[in-house]
Amino acid sequence: MKPLCMLSLAALLSWLVFNGAAAGQAVATHAVKEPAATGHDPAPMAQVWATTSDRSYALTALPPATASEGATSDVRIAIDPARRYQDIIGFGASVTDSSAWLIQRRMRADQRDALLRELFGRDGGIGLGFTRMTIGASDFSLSHYSLDDPPRGKADRKLRSFRIAPQTQDVFTVVRAARRINPQLQTMASPWSAPGWMKSSGSMIKGTLRDDAYDAFARYLLKYVDAAASKGVPIFALTLQNEPAFEPENYPGMRLSADQRIALIGRHLGPLLKASGRDIRILDWDHNWDMPEEPTAVLSDPEASAYVDGVAWHCYGGDIAAQSQVHDRFPSKSVYLTECSGGDWEPVRSGGMTMLARQLIIGGTRHWARGVLLWNLALDESSGPHAGGCSNCRGVVTIDSRTGAVTRNDEYYVLAHASRFVKPGAHRIESSAGADDVDNVAFANADDGSVALIVANSSPSPRTIAVTYAGRTFRYALVPKSLYTFTWRG
Repeated sequence: MKPLCMLSLAALLSWLVFNGAAAGQAVATHAVKEPAATGHDPAPMAQVWATTSDRSYALTALPPATASEGATSDVRIAIDPARRYQDIIGFGASVTDSSAWLIQRRMRADQRDALLRELFGRDGGIGLGFTRMTIGASDFSLSHYSLDDPPRGKADRKLRSFRIAPQTQDVFTVVRAARRINPQLQTMASPWSAPGWMKSSGSMIKGTLRDDAYDAFARYLLKYVDAAASKGVPIFALTLQNEPAFEPENYPGMRLSADQRIALIGRHLGPLLKASGRDIRILDWDHNWDMPEEPTAVLSDPEASAYVDGVAWHCYGGDIAAQSQVHDRFPSKSVYLTECSGGDWEPVRSGGMTMLARQLIIGGTRHWARGVLLWNLALDESSGPHAGGCSNCRGVVTIDSRTGAVTRNDEYYVLAHASRFVKPGAHRIESSAGADDVDNVAFANADDGSVALIVANSSPSPRTIAVTYAGRTFRYALVPKSLYTFTWRG
């Protein structure tokens, strides 16, 4: 990994080469400087970090942007800090069973410590501040299991067979270590299936929740919350079911209609959480953008809606504008983007880093997301281990299962350009919409008033931006297929 806070010699040479070539193409240099009356360069206006799809820059610190009034540009970005939108809890990825197993079992202690500090640390790391755990097995587990598997699959209404042990050794250990590094880490959790004895299929694969199992399932989720807290992993939010409109063929899943979720939230889990005094948020849906009518139905029910904090979304179908569509109808409800996986498929393969950045970080937060989660934090060199499901997904990092060596993927840099610079409690602020393959989003940090502007250039050609803030403007040239973060004091 290149140093985060220092312009390397290689990056400097790359910067000089680009700008020398760009001059012959009537393209501006990276940090355009207008001659000052004294003959000295203007003072820096913004610090700059960049990553390119070819990794010639990899979260590399570049020469700062300086004031450049009246200069021409391809795209103008006006920022208005007085117009504030949602606050941000963080950016991150899921600590699945597979991710935790790799980190715990396939890395030496020194490798593991270094990786977790890099991922979750705010001092020298990228500051991931949001994560998700699975309640029982998902496709990214080594086997299929629930947390209440009684002998011979018999019903266990009193949950006497509830055991948190399957997630204690790896998942909770990794998340607990991450919390020691970043005490502000926020953790949510989602089941992929209720235990098989609660379902119409009698199995964790396929089926739906039995009518007589609503109370048991609500208590199951509450027992999980308590067990996680007892292991040093407090949960701030739950969803009822991962992707409730999908029944996977070969890994845990469960259909749960809007009517079922209304009943489960309004008559069982919501009252149970309220009576317990636990401050646990319920998020509905946890599925794709293509069925906004599903969370709309739940939020339209007064009984259920009273217990629902917001809506969780996935990226695998539909248009991200669904987040705003539902938020506009229910502006008091929070929005989260809780799953999106990178991998070896189109359009991810050809769109790569900039596509992920513009869709998830920029698009996700412009459409009201308070937090953005990618899927697996770590996978191995064979896109695993997994028990069914996706065979070509990609983690934020790849861990070589033989050596413990780490490869940082596009997803790592997409998250880093937000998580390292946008702190918990920041607010999204107004900035001009994207144009000409250049997209952006801006945030104001609450602790020190600093501003972070994230800009993606998805074009195969250079683009020049002019950024105006508080009556001052800087101009900067973006290399092709690149992601930038600009920061300055507000």
